[in-house]
Amino acid sequence: MSPVSRVRKRVSEPEPQSVNGLFKDILKDFASVGTEPDPLEVELLTSEVTGQWWDFPLEEDESPISLELITFASRKITPGAAALLAALKVLAETEEEREEAASALETVLGRGIPAPDWADTLGQVTLGECVASRDVYGDETSLLCTFSYGEAKHGLLALLDFTDGGRVRDVVVVDAPDEVLADMRKQAAEDGDLVTIVDVEPARAHQLLADGFATTDAIEEPDVSEDFARFRTLALARLRAFPEPAESPELQELTDEARDEVVAEFLAAEHEVEDNEATRAVARLLVDYGCEYEPVNPLRVGPEKLARFLETLLDGEFELDEEYEPVLGDVLLAWAGWGADRAGVPDAAKLALLSAVADYLEEFGQDDDSLADVYLDGTEEFADQEELAATIERRMFAIPSVYTEIGDEELELEPTDPEQRRLLVIGEHPEYHEALAAEEFDGEPRMQLALKTAVVDQLWDNEPAEVWEAASRLSESGAERDDVLERLTEVLAKQLQPAGTDELAFDLDEYRKALTQM
Repeated sequence: MSPVSRVRKRVSEPEPQSVNGLFKDILKDFASVGTEPDPLEVELLTSEVTGQWWDFPLEEDESPISLELITFASRKITPGAAALLAALKVLAETEEEREEAASALETVLGRGIPAPDWADTLGQVTLGECVASRDVYGDETSLLCTFSYGEAKHGLLALLDFTDGGRVRDVVVVDAPDEVLADMRKQAAEDGDLVTIVDVEPARAHQLLADGFATTDAIEEPDVSEDFARFRTLALARLRAFPEPAESPELQELTDEARDEVVAEFLAAEHEVEDNEATRAVARLLVDYGCEYEPVNPLRVGPEKLARFLETLLDGEFELDEEYEPVLGDVLLAWAGWGADRAGVPDAAKLALLSAVADYLEEFGQDDDSLADVYLDGTEEFADQEELAATIERRMFAIPSVYTEIGDEELELEPTDPEQRRLLVIGEHPEYHEALAAEEFDGEPRMQLALKTAVVDQLWDNEPAEVWEAASRLSESGAERDDVLERLTEVLAKQLQPAGTDELAFDLDEYRKALTQM
């Protein structure tokens, strides 16, 4: 999705240590909109402001930041406060916030501040056409909906990801929707075997967007575009210009018996794949994956969906017994072909799908080599492949990813370097990043991070070996990685004893004994 979006100066990022300062800056922004602004510009400003905290975690007794902003503005006697509240009265995400903004606006106006001349125009858009461009497999859909303020048109363009429940992965406001639509039609004309374009009924568009945003919001750390938060509030407000949404598709609740029947149907149709325990296990895993990640259409196949299936095997989200791995490639290719035939995918698209899956399998097969490059420094010697694999498994538990984010910087690091390995540990604790950058990091938090780093180093070096043995037992009992590391850190902390100024020591034998008792 590459539209030309309406761009304005970004609002400064919030500073947690000065919420009142942030609120004052917001009121200044709204005071500067003037008496006759383009209503879309006011809406974009409001959306950008509220987007700063759309995924900000709140404690149970904490009020949403938007409500705190409304309360703050209600105490001011300024045109900026009136402008902000007039905008939130229309655009705030929840009905509670809109009602609070309306009440606060009346309070401010009652003190003699005039209502903005443009206040009654916000949100009074006319809905135009809705058009969807989608790949023939159903992995992704770009949905363009047009709106107008009189003769001035704009569009809302959302990218829906059906490999992950139909969530909205990207959304932007475009100021030239006709040009974007022309590009979508051109692509469909040039790639007719892979891309289709269709008109969408407004009620259906409403359902797709509403369900898509709800799915994204339900994900703890959603992978969204950089501009998603910036346009999210305006997109949700535009949904109120649609007719009532169509009914959401029913989820296909497949019982264990029904899933086994799908496997049997697949193997009966694909004569090139032998029907045995291994092929049934792989096929059943594909059915289970579809039911987990796309319950509306669990048997659908597409390049992105099958690529993500392989990623879940690499990440350990879905586990495939090692003895079944030799048939994975044959079953996955057969599944892709069977699913494409079942969905009536054109022959050219089916060939493209099979080619993509073959490429994914080639990359998947090279994974052991790439992991060795990441987790081994080239100096180690191993008695056999089993010892090598066990070492990589242990180190992947200690450091599951070489990517991290510290502050605003995204990093790819080498875990074989102890200092870079420490940074990867730090990256798992964003709550400490600001204090670290300000060199104010001391006391208990500093000790906890140092202890966790020590445990990770012990796991990496397998010294003492009892650390990994304890971690394995805890993991096999169902404990998550974070819980395992926390418990190992607690055991290490209990062994530490003061040994002079700013020094600590521990009895290695007692430490090993404590680990064996976990």
